[in-house]
This record gives sequence, C-alpha cells and structure tokens, in this order.
Amino acid sequence: MRNSMNRRGFLQTAGTAAGLALVSGHDSRAFGFAPAAGAPHAEKLGWRLGCQAYSFNRYTFYEAIDKTASLGLHYIEAYPGQKLSEDKPDARTNESLTPETRREIKAKLADSGVQLVNYGVCGLPKELDACRKTFEFAKDMGIETIVSEPAPDAFDTIEKLCDEYQINVALHNHPKPSRYWNPDTVLELCQGRSKRIGACADTGHWMRSDLDPVEQIKKLEGRIISFHFKDLNKFGAGAHDVPWGTGAGNVKAILAEIHRQRIKAVFSIEYEHNWTSSLPEIAQGVAYFDKVAAELAG
Repeated sequence: MRNSMNRRGFLQTAGTAAGLALVSGHDSRAFGFAPAAGAPHAEKLGWRLGCQAYSFNRYTFYEAIDKTASLGLHYIEAYPGQKLSEDKPDARTNESLTPETRREIKAKLADSGVQLVNYGVCGLPKELDACRKTFEFAKDMGIETIVSEPAPDAFDTIEKLCDEYQINVALHNHPKPSRYWNPDTVLELCQGRSKRIGACADTGHWMRSDLDPVEQIKKLEGRIISFHFKDLNKFGAGAHDVPWGTGAGNVKAILAEIHRQRIKAVFSIEYEHNWTSSLPEIAQGVAYFDKVAAELAG
C-alpha cells in the first residue's frame, strides 16, 4: 500500500503521460501511438477530460482504465455491464459488485492514477428502494454524477436522492426519437428542480439528430453537468466519430461557448468508431482539445 500511495502522490503533482509511463507502466507507446501529454491546459479551465469506458467496450473495464491512463488522462466514466477483468469474467460494472470486488477496483484505479467520476447511462426507477441501490453504489465508489435517461415519473425520487447523497444526475441525449434528444425536454423536466439535476450533453448525438451543438449548449446554459464529447464526420444518420477538430462539429466553437459560460465539468470521450484501433485517433483529439483550451486560457 505504501507504493500505491507513492504512485498517487507522484501523479497528483506530475500530471503528465511521462509520469504515468514511469510510475504506472501505462506508456502510450505500448498501445501503438506516440506519448500522450493529457490535457493540462484544460485542467486549468476546470475541464476534467477523461474517457467513457464505452469507447473501449470490446475490452474489460481494467483495460479501459489502462487505455485512459495511457492518454495521460485521470478520469473515467463507467457504464453498466462491462466485463471487469480477464481474471473475473463474470463480474460486471454495476450495482451488484461485491464489497471485495469494489475494493479491488478502487485499488486498480488508485494505482493507475485514474478517478471514477461518472457512471452511466443507467436506469433510475421511481421506486425509492430500487433507485437507492444505484445511489449507494455511486457513493461507495466515489462517483459524482449518475448519467441516465429516466422516465418523467421518477424525478421526485431522483431529486430526493440527489440531495440526500449529494450526487448529481445528468440527463443524457441519445439521438431522436429517444426521450431526451431535444434539449427543450431536458429543460422542461429540470424546471424548478435541484441544480444537481441537469444535462449530460452528448455533442455527437445532437449532430445525429441534426442539432447544432453550439446552439444546444447555449439553450442549456446553467443546466449542463457533464459531457459525452464527440466530433462526427457529418450531421444526420450514418455519421461516425472522427478525431476532434477534423469533423463537422466545430469543436473549437463548442469549447469557446463552454468557456464563455464558465462551465467546469467532466468531459467523457465517447469514441464509437474503429473500436479495436481507436486509441491513436482519441489521442489526436486529446491533443486538439488541450490546444484549444490553451488558446482560450491565453
């Protein structure tokens, strides 16, 4: 345990991919791309860039942690149902994990210099006891935000538990005709509710719904909690992820608007293309993201 603490202390002060390579062994070159430097300029803006583990859904959660660390990033969002590890093929990332397995996950995260901050997209029912199980899991794992697409009749229960556990719920937008594809619906259901209930803004799914991400972020001002961040090759159905800054999403304008609103949030990279060889493309996006952040901070 002393060695683990030394790793954590180093990573907190180093904040670079070089530190990760030296201490945790997560050298990006092992994954086939040049050393990644993370997003230090973004951190200065209060932007915590990490990965949605769904980007690596062909792999285990532990492999997703390693891939995140190899990018020089320190945050991850888990999704329900991912196989935990090759050693525990029957264990899945969800509320049913045993206390022993949860402790093992926490140790893996700490040793990797990665923090589990978000969890979703998951269900949140209106039944108090059933909904509480997800909040208890989030509290135990140190999760800040649960990402969900709950039914409207669940919001009284959700608001109660958000305030009780001091945990956020961010409403995610899958493409139309899903429940929350239109930000107007998100705003309507958030009206008069706790500020712990807001939006998980999925920029790529807005593009698939033919919505301009910049305009939707403007519309949701004051209610955005987190992001599933994407850039796509085009608007509409059939679009796919591309390295940030190379697509039709105008990432620079999106980040400028987020900076204008002084949003400090978790940005989860959700890259849903080239599933088994996406890491170099994701790394390219991370570098672009931090370059724009540096320009905005300058």
